[in-house]
Amino acid sequence: MGLRPYQKAACDAIDKEWEEGHRKTLLVLPTGCGKTICFAETIKRQNARNRRCLVLAHRQELLDQAADKIRKTTGLESALEKADSHSAKSTLPVTVGSVQTLCRENRLQEYAPDHFGTIVVDEAHHALSDSYKKILEYFDANILGVTATPDRGDMKNLGEFFESLAYEYTLPQAIREGYLSPIKAQTIPLDIDLSGVRTQQGDFASGDLGSALEPYLEQIADVIAKKYSDRKTVAFLPLIETSQHFASILKEKGVPVWEVNGNSSDREEILQEFEKAKNGVICNSMLLTEGWDCPSVDCVVVLRPTKIRSLYCQMIGRGTRLFEGKEYLLILDFLWHTTRHELCRPTCLICKKKEVAEVIEKKMDETGELFDISEDSILKVENEVREQREKALADMLKEQKRKKAKLVDPLQFEMSLLDEDLQEYEPTFAWELADPSEKQLAAIEKFGINTDSITSKGYASMILDRLVKRAEMGYSTAKQIRCLENKGFNNVAQWTMEEASKMIGRLAMNSWMVPYEINAETYKPASMR
Repeated sequence: MGLRPYQKAACDAIDKEWEEGHRKTLLVLPTGCGKTICFAETIKRQNARNRRCLVLAHRQELLDQAADKIRKTTGLESALEKADSHSAKSTLPVTVGSVQTLCRENRLQEYAPDHFGTIVVDEAHHALSDSYKKILEYFDANILGVTATPDRGDMKNLGEFFESLAYEYTLPQAIREGYLSPIKAQTIPLDIDLSGVRTQQGDFASGDLGSALEPYLEQIADVIAKKYSDRKTVAFLPLIETSQHFASILKEKGVPVWEVNGNSSDREEILQEFEKAKNGVICNSMLLTEGWDCPSVDCVVVLRPTKIRSLYCQMIGRGTRLFEGKEYLLILDFLWHTTRHELCRPTCLICKKKEVAEVIEKKMDETGELFDISEDSILKVENEVREQREKALADMLKEQKRKKAKLVDPLQFEMSLLDEDLQEYEPTFAWELADPSEKQLAAIEKFGINTDSITSKGYASMILDRLVKRAEMGYSTAKQIRCLENKGFNNVAQWTMEEASKMIGRLAMNSWMVPYEINAETYKPASMR
């Protein structure tokens, strides 16, 4: 099986991170983009270097899927470390291991710390738990975490353990390039009150959610029965009892319905029956978030509100795979009207910027129209937000002009470049959070930037990278930009160093006044004409 272009790029990037000494690195791929294929290829490459590999998972289905995919794509067989199955003495190149088993002290001690050269953590957010950490910290190995996390908040949490991000392939990219189904979201406003729902371990308490949701199940079922019964839908609910109750209500309304939970002895039969069906709803209490694929699903109903983006992404991911005749995945969201602003909504799938998401959500709530979750749909909103930001930055720049200092303030430099990555930068990984080095600060000051407000190594690294690249390409310096902007010139960051130098020379010869024949606001040097 050949790798897709982004899969090959991802595997190459992982190799590079490990070669450069970042032993704990992340791969971010949307659900349905072949994360197992990527880590299988990585395992194949590591095996060629005589490094044994361990794949960690917390459920039997995930262990079986990993072993099966590795065998089919690479030809490598896997040993099993779970319950009565011991693999410490196995000669096979790969071990798929149950975290619940391997975190036991007596099982860990069966292995030497250098037994594995590579460890893969499927669903990397689990790496933050104590059981995973115990295993990962025991072995002296390169670690790859794979996740579909879409936002900065979750990445920052993962940055507590992982050292770097090797490669990220986004959901909008995957949709645009034809690897995942288009997504549309429909707001169906029910004013569900979550104010009494407690928070446990960073998310809404399932028990409280079940009680809060119960009074609305009849209304929700009505909407599905009247408008969406022709779709093939997976519904996520907070409790088994809530899932069973919702299934019974749908059945009364004539909707084909299935219910599956951890206690279902005939789980496989139920899932196979649903997969063969043309339409209907399968209800579950968070059982189907991992390890279950049904490409024909074209509707997802999230009736288990969450503050955790990775979990929300997993739920929506059950319907993003391509399938013949499937035009798009429809998200029905009945939980948008709540006082909890941290509640995950469909916009979190595509919007990394909170301000863009808020504008989109407001429009969706006001119009109630079907919204296309795609790059094209958010482009207009991003432009609106960018224009507002640029105006605010211009106002701030005017304020900065009143201040005189020998060195240029980093904020003014950011505003002049209109560099969104620099403006919105937040440290993620441990090395980024560290204090900037004296060498970094000295180098930045040589470029004419005041370093008083540069407080992290990551930010120092990013701003220094911009300065060095500009110098290599012959663009105007920070001091030249400030000087000419203070005289009313625009877009000076796009001028060459030589053009800026010539204009400053003309100003100096004219008593630091703009020559009458030049309109500073509209002036463009030769390189920009």
